[in-house]
Amino acid sequence: MKYPKFEGVMPALITPLEEDNRTVNTAVAERLIDFQLAQGADGFYVLGGTGEGLVIDREQREIMCETAIRRVARRKPVIVHIAAMNFREAVELAKHAEKSGADAIAAVPPCFFFYDNDDLYEYYKSLAAAVQIPLIIYYHPGAQKTMSPELIARIFGIDNVTGVKWSSGDLFAMMKLKDLTQGDMNIINGPDELLCLGLMAGADAGIGSTYNVMLPQFSEIYRAVKRGDVEQARAVQFRVNRVIDAMLRSEVIPAVKFAAEMLGFPVGNATFPMRCMNAGQRARLEADLRKLGFPFET
Repeated sequence: MKYPKFEGVMPALITPLEEDNRTVNTAVAERLIDFQLAQGADGFYVLGGTGEGLVIDREQREIMCETAIRRVARRKPVIVHIAAMNFREAVELAKHAEKSGADAIAAVPPCFFFYDNDDLYEYYKSLAAAVQIPLIIYYHPGAQKTMSPELIARIFGIDNVTGVKWSSGDLFAMMKLKDLTQGDMNIINGPDELLCLGLMAGADAGIGSTYNVMLPQFSEIYRAVKRGDVEQARAVQFRVNRVIDAMLRSEVIPAVKFAAEMLGFPVGNATFPMRCMNAGQRARLEADLRKLGFPFET
């Protein structure tokens, strides 16, 4: 095994923004991290899809990275997503994350343009060579549809590539990857609604958007699967999935940010042009969530 595996449940941390919709609200970010640590977070995934990393100014990405690492203060691991449309910027963000004290970096493949398997292999090889800390592949079919289990297993052969954030509902392919890497690759489940199944399919951990606001429930799913209590894990998964279903009707990131506001964290809106819910939409979502018992008692 290359490095110790990341295990447990790790929020894909939302990025709190000021009213200008571009400046990181560091005070709220610190409060949110403290809250999640108190609730038992096993680590943090910063500036990924939920953290809106790809659409936040580089300067603000670096501020959020530094804020999270400083606040966590080595109590739990911090994985920082560093991908950018420009490769040189991704390398610079990777080096910044390493210098700031990140435990690992992560990167989604290049988006929009078509890249074949050799292109993607060289992309991760070059990123990995830029740092000495672990690199986590961020596999999301919406970003790059060509990443087969065979390709990811090949990339895993690069020295400090240690794992994959598997944000796909294809659990057959996840299990194939687990088999191809003899169980050595650190596979982290991405879809919140499939944590129970992902863990049973062989994932070592979970990273998720709605962990920001339902962390104790996802921790219970994780613990239940680990102790073999499938019925309990499934029961809690059903409960959180009802909330996820309501959020999906409102678009996930704005909905998660709104749910965080319901918990007392003024995290601001999602970055433009993602929707800012109007008063009517906020009222409907709040009514839907409260009908489902959210916020849940811990």
